[in-house]
Amino acid sequence: MRVRVKSGNTLWKYSRVFQVPLKLILDSNNLENPDQLVIGDVILIPGYVTKRYTIKKGDTLWKIAGWYGAPLDGVLLINDTNPFALVPGEKVDIPIRVTWSLINPNQNYDYNVMVTDIRKLLAVYPFIKRAVIGESVMGKPLPELVIGKGEKKVHMNGSFHANEWLTSTLIMKFIDDYARELTNTQMLSGVVVPPLYESTSLSVVPMVNPDGVDLVINGLPEEEPFRTIADNINNGSDQFNRWKANIRGVDLNNQYPAKWEVEAERKPKKPSPRNYPGTEPLTEPEAIAIADLTRRKNFNRALAFHSQGEVIFWGYEGLEPPESEILVNEFSRLSGYRGIRYVDSFAGYKDWFIKEFRQPGFTVEIGKGENPLPISQFSKIYQDTIGIFLSSLYM
Repeated sequence: MRVRVKSGNTLWKYSRVFQVPLKLILDSNNLENPDQLVIGDVILIPGYVTKRYTIKKGDTLWKIAGWYGAPLDGVLLINDTNPFALVPGEKVDIPIRVTWSLINPNQNYDYNVMVTDIRKLLAVYPFIKRAVIGESVMGKPLPELVIGKGEKKVHMNGSFHANEWLTSTLIMKFIDDYARELTNTQMLSGVVVPPLYESTSLSVVPMVNPDGVDLVINGLPEEEPFRTIADNINNGSDQFNRWKANIRGVDLNNQYPAKWEVEAERKPKKPSPRNYPGTEPLTEPEAIAIADLTRRKNFNRALAFHSQGEVIFWGYEGLEPPESEILVNEFSRLSGYRGIRYVDSFAGYKDWFIKEFRQPGFTVEIGKGENPLPISQFSKIYQDTIGIFLSSLYM
């Protein structure tokens, strides 16, 4: 929501009137100093939208504010209307606090849905910052969302595998609920969230493999040569439910230099809907983008969300730090998911993260069943994993 600064306005006043933490207002406007206000400037207030109302005979701003549960001072702040001389037909804006979810998890969550949802989140919660970390094979920008500026740097990603797109829905729902409660009740699932915002910089890449996700959900793309490439790899079948790879048949979670040679020896030797590791590590733009982001930001911990199995993989070759076991035990306690230290599978992002940075890395396998998991599982998965999301920030 936009407010034009008037004489006597301060950010403290906006914080008090709209009951939004001052820190969130500062970060929404990229301000360091709360005294940096200039009359006529436009200030963004997170957690609100406006509703246009047409004045009727007998209306007062006090009545209108009451009808909508809006703060009267807030109505006065965002309008230039004389409250003692309302004219029927005149239009005023009413500040409405967002108390509802902006993310609809009950749908096939392709790239366009995600991009639309990101726009919604940024419009309502401008303290969320968006960056583009690279592009997919087909040229789709890969968005990263960042919340908070704290010293602890946590990274999460989803949809490394195309038919595991429910992980993107999950991450976007986490972010929506987290942002809403930062501006609202300030508690999420019983956890007070403002301290998490202050202490943590959270980076999320909700959809690492957008071309693959769109292939699974929407079928073959119109664009060539990608349509022909994917059609040939899939042997002419129009069924893509088993497709894990990117659009040119490389499994992005077999692309990392952590015993890659072991995986290459036992996996398909040519592009495939699943498991082909490529000709060498880090050939694919999506995998490269995540690796470059990780090197640039030097995260303190990383969680890659996959499906399925209700397990959490957390070790690699004994290089994981002692903190990893403490974290996975808490994740398991909160989710009911079983922690597994070692598995005979390598070259994944989690493996490389542990090997390269010696920091806690996790692969969280959500839900149970056959991928793509049915949307009907989402509610249970969300309730199971919200504790993992929160504890990765506060521990």
